[in-house]
Amino acid sequence: MNKQTFQYLIGGILALVIAMSIGRFAYTVILPYMQDTFAFSRATAGFLATSNYLGYLVGALIAGRLQIGDKRIPFLQIALVISILTTAMMGFTDVIIAWYALRFMSGVMSAFIFVAAASLVLDQLAGNGKAHLSGLFYSGVGTGIALSAVIVSPIHAMFDWNGTWIALALFCAVLFVFIVLLIKPVTQQTQEKSSQTVAPQRVPPTTWMKWLILAYSLEGLGYIVTGTFIVSIAEESTNFHGDAAIVWFVVGIAAIPSCIVWSKLAQRYGYVRTLFISMLFQGLGIVLPAFATNTMTLYASAFIFGATFMGITTVATTLARQIVPVNSHQILGYLTAGYALGQMLGPSLAGTLANYTNSYQNALFGATAVVVVGALCLISGLKYEKVKVGELRSIT
Repeated sequence: MNKQTFQYLIGGILALVIAMSIGRFAYTVILPYMQDTFAFSRATAGFLATSNYLGYLVGALIAGRLQIGDKRIPFLQIALVISILTTAMMGFTDVIIAWYALRFMSGVMSAFIFVAAASLVLDQLAGNGKAHLSGLFYSGVGTGIALSAVIVSPIHAMFDWNGTWIALALFCAVLFVFIVLLIKPVTQQTQEKSSQTVAPQRVPPTTWMKWLILAYSLEGLGYIVTGTFIVSIAEESTNFHGDAAIVWFVVGIAAIPSCIVWSKLAQRYGYVRTLFISMLFQGLGIVLPAFATNTMTLYASAFIFGATFMGITTVATTLARQIVPVNSHQILGYLTAGYALGQMLGPSLAGTLANYTNSYQNALFGATAVVVVGALCLISGLKYEKVKVGELRSIT
């Protein structure tokens, strides 16, 4: 791996920590503290999450249509700055309308950052024959989640919920400095080398993309129920005694190697097949707390969730880029938009249902069903990998 590719990889990981681990998911671990302070309902918690995911949807749709081309780096930097500011400003107000606006804007920036960073890093890796390292890039989300789970509780103990938001923003500001130093325009020499190292791959046809987008959209709708409420579910149980953040730590630890593992499995057994299996496995993790909320089931649910949700993103986005390798930021934008639409609806529906039934059980059953249906949407793509296996056997 050349120096510039390595720098892009590390810079991309740090960008995901800011956009996804902090900008999107820090809310999950801070939410119980905010609920304790302001006593708002599960439905309100869901609507606040939805405002963030609505922003993510809007951002993904815009990113998919923008012709940013060689302006991806300044585009990424501006989005990172705004993301950090929205995180900090959450700690400077207790007006719920302002929270809605800030979470919405944070969502827009998360989508911008994800699409721009993924496009930059995946293009750089593919151009230098290192596409198999995409799992390392996506591991940034799990790393950030595990880190936030560890630091949020002690920060909250010292500075309360609002100081926690501000401290996380300051942490992101430090990461931003490193990103600016690491992700710089590709040199002409690297571009020439890249054009010589790109190798075509056999993948499902572009007409099959609709099934991938549908499956990934349903994944967004289902996974986000656990992604938003698992810490609150643990907090409401009698097993954690105020230490429910440890559940989120388990999610992060499981997520760190997951992208690499699922990426390796996809290369060996096929991307569609791996995506299908990972979504079914995730469905099992989502449904576990619907049967019991003891320590074992919550830890198991957290581990399975962490071990799958970013792995699914890794496999799905890599597959999409292989199907449509030209203008990758556009297809990633459309794929992310479907995912964002699902995760926008998920928290509101689940939060409202949980508020009405005074339990998360039915919401978890529904989320599991949605993810399983999403997996079934992929079945038609398995035939392309059977052809590929047959071709490989004839060659060998």
